[in-house]
Amino acid sequence: MNDTIANASIQELSSWEFAQKLDAQDPLAKFRDEFAIPPRRSVSGSHPVVESDADLDKPCTYLCGNSLGLMPKRSRELVMQEFDVWADRGVVGHWDHPGHGGWAVIDEPLKEPLGRLVGAKPSEVTPMNTLTANLHAMMASFYKPTKDRFKILIEAKAFPSDHYAVSSQLRLHGFDPEEALIALAPRQGESTLRTEDIIQTIRNDHQIALVMLSGIQYYTGQLFEIEKITRVGHEEGCVVGWDLAHAVGNAPLQLHDWDVDFACWCSYKYLNSGAGGIAGLFVHEKYANDDRPRLAGWWGNDKATRFEMKPEFKPSPGASGYQMSNPSILATASLLGSLQVFDAAGFSALRSKSVSLTGYLERLLDTVLEAHQKAGHFSILTPRDPEHRGCQLSLDFPQRMMDIFAQLEARGVICDERKPTVIRIAPVPLYNTYTDALRAVLSLKDILDSFFPISQ
Repeated sequence: MNDTIANASIQELSSWEFAQKLDAQDPLAKFRDEFAIPPRRSVSGSHPVVESDADLDKPCTYLCGNSLGLMPKRSRELVMQEFDVWADRGVVGHWDHPGHGGWAVIDEPLKEPLGRLVGAKPSEVTPMNTLTANLHAMMASFYKPTKDRFKILIEAKAFPSDHYAVSSQLRLHGFDPEEALIALAPRQGESTLRTEDIIQTIRNDHQIALVMLSGIQYYTGQLFEIEKITRVGHEEGCVVGWDLAHAVGNAPLQLHDWDVDFACWCSYKYLNSGAGGIAGLFVHEKYANDDRPRLAGWWGNDKATRFEMKPEFKPSPGASGYQMSNPSILATASLLGSLQVFDAAGFSALRSKSVSLTGYLERLLDTVLEAHQKAGHFSILTPRDPEHRGCQLSLDFPQRMMDIFAQLEARGVICDERKPTVIRIAPVPLYNTYTDALRAVLSLKDILDSFFPISQ
């Protein structure tokens, strides 16, 4: 399919017939029906741009899985089952449950599918808490500063919550973030970080204790070279952890083989668990039975004795030993519904479609909107190499970004904005189509033509 897209003429690329042909050839097309797609009526605002009222009942063009994934229909079913068991059995549902082993072990069935998504053993992963809480928990255990080695390296444009978490951890240890936080920025005139600059920073500053970058940079969509950076970090004596909020379920990951120390992620983006869904944790098996201090809670206690209510804490082996409280039943069930869809589709096939679908979107932007790119009305910040990105393309609009964003929404094209100038578009392979990509670009052309007329 990539060759078909690469060899197509501009006229073919921008035709509905071509996009529909690609959709007809898509082996994953059936999984779109696994998700609830909002109608345009619900998401287009108070002044929708439509040809007729009937258009408002059509599915919107949802390209925002990088912010909140669509609801898997299986998740609704599984959550409703838990409501039914709660109503029918009450507390007995912890151990006597008609659908699984009971709420006391509800997190266990998620570990194998989570492990498959991040390239880990089931014992190395667990669903727990929320993303920032997990980052704090990992830094509490893995950030062990000394007077000679105390700095933390992140990217300058890291998600604000990462900045807050890292700065607060530094202060808790008595360090001034102005001195101890390294926020690495791209070179002057560039949008993304070069791996060589990350590596040089790690090699040249022997005061770095912890490297904690994002797997995929939320603003630019850049996929970092996790294996290479982790290896260099270890060679220089650093602990290396990753925030995989935008990478999990989106990019290929092999955390165990890459020897990553720890990683954390949320599940409401590409993992489609619902707003505020339960997050996830990876801790490499080399730490499975070590006795490092941790923020302990009863759900991390040895499963064999957890309900004996002893005051002494004996951690479960692996990632489970870092759990604190019992997981939300409803949030866990919702995530399981999505993981079942991932398993049915297979991540290798999803990645293949993602490369093709994002490549198609990129080629449409380069051809259909060529004049607007050349005029400087927008640019693509995300790396052009598919090996260095997931499915998100970040578009930089130096003028009128919020107006453009509002007009996309009015046309039923749902993406998201990140100030000051970026609109992020993410064609998710589980439920987006080539037709979605074409509709987004043609809508964008209509908007840009009206805002910035280009004389022919």
